[in-house]
Amino acid sequence: MSEVQRWLVLVAVSAGLLLISIDMTVLYTALPTLAHDLQTTATQKLWIINAYPLVMAGLLLGAGTLGDRVGHRRMYLIGLVLFGAASLLAAYAPAAGVLIGARAFLAVGAAAMMPATLSLIRITFTDERERGIAIGVWGTIAMVGAALGPVVGGLLLEHFWWGSVFLINVPIVLAALLLALSVAPRSTGDPGKPWDLVGSLQVMVGLVGLVYAIKDVTSPAPSAFGTGLALLAAAGGFWTFVRRQRAQPHPLIDFGLFRNPLILIGVLAAGMATFVTAGAELVLTQRLQLVLEMSPLQAGLVAASMAVGAMPVGIGAGAVLHRTGTRPVIVLGLLVAAVASLGVLLVSSAALLWTVVFLALAGAGAGAAMTAASAAIVGNAPAHRAGMASSVEEVSYEFGSLCGVAVLGSLITAVYTGTFAVPDGLPAGAADSMDRARLLAEQLPAEQAGILLREAGTAFDNAYRATLLVAVLVLLAAAAFSALHQRRAPRPTTADSADTADTADATRT
Repeated sequence: MSEVQRWLVLVAVSAGLLLISIDMTVLYTALPTLAHDLQTTATQKLWIINAYPLVMAGLLLGAGTLGDRVGHRRMYLIGLVLFGAASLLAAYAPAAGVLIGARAFLAVGAAAMMPATLSLIRITFTDERERGIAIGVWGTIAMVGAALGPVVGGLLLEHFWWGSVFLINVPIVLAALLLALSVAPRSTGDPGKPWDLVGSLQVMVGLVGLVYAIKDVTSPAPSAFGTGLALLAAAGGFWTFVRRQRAQPHPLIDFGLFRNPLILIGVLAAGMATFVTAGAELVLTQRLQLVLEMSPLQAGLVAASMAVGAMPVGIGAGAVLHRTGTRPVIVLGLLVAAVASLGVLLVSSAALLWTVVFLALAGAGAGAAMTAASAAIVGNAPAHRAGMASSVEEVSYEFGSLCGVAVLGSLITAVYTGTFAVPDGLPAGAADSMDRARLLAEQLPAEQAGILLREAGTAFDNAYRATLLVAVLVLLAAAAFSALHQRRAPRPTTADSADTADTADATRT
């Protein structure tokens, strides 16, 4: 393969990865608009957001091994086709239920593409130096895509209807499809490679049950029976998955990996960092639009300040890990993110510039922690488990994002509903959500609408601060675990030299 063709392969897979990353966050700024047009409930809003990471997290582990079986080029092409079709369905969804289904369909395409993008890079770039550059571009594209999501959504909504945030995917899918067909290396795959569909379904049952329980218990009228049934399904799904994997000769996850404390710390740090960044970014963009009445584009640009802080610091952290080891960077990054998140909370009533500054600092801390977490997971796995470690890393990010949106998104609704006392003579339905309050205010005389929106905004601000406080506590707990667990850890046998020295020092204290 010529040099030009190799880099064109990188362009083709980067286009798909960019779509996957953007769709993780593109609805953050579009959500108030589509919620108004489709008249969604607070629960439907969260399912619209969560359907995508939920299905993707459930399928990622199995998608990598399926690519080994049928060929990574074929998986990537199939994923592109599914993603394009799901984008069309989402763009013209007539109701919230259809949009939720379309988002789940999008995740199927994304899960098929995601492992294939990195696998195609590894197949295409045989030179170690070129491969390092290509993988660096791959990681940067993933981070940039997530950062661009709110901005892209806001920019499109300045000129088009909410469906445009999905419709924009279609021409990119077509271009990537044609390019991949032309230059992506063919591989027949290994038909004898096992693929555990049952295991993937068990994970999916566990995730759906867990998210449903979170949403139900924080709803205005929770059902003890519904929550209990969902938790039972979650426990059953995860328990049967663990039992099945331990009995499999070729498991999707070798749980022995987590006996290495550095891998366990890396997984926890990656999950908690994305838990906070995804959940906080969601509630922030909602407040900026619903309470401060900023445009979707303005809200997207403010939210993007977190990514502006994360990208350079994340890259810089990667350059010093060989000297510091992963533990100090993880702990320091989580602590910086916690302090900065507390700053965002404290300046919520001050000038918006202070929010932007503290968001950038929070992004810097999270970016450093996530870079070190990735190095801890992949760098400390045995060579024959490198692919599995990469899948575990991807799942930790998706699972953290999923739980962040589910927990923090549900929490802000629960606190808003529980604390908002609707003034006498105004519609009681305004207590369901801030979106609902704004919709009802449109039908009231100006004076009453002003009173309703002012009281609803105060309740939402209180819920916003409570949510940020939970985010701070999560980051502090993750930092404490990362530091204390490391000191009690035995010397790992597969760590890189820096982490080995780090752990040896810790065990002597």
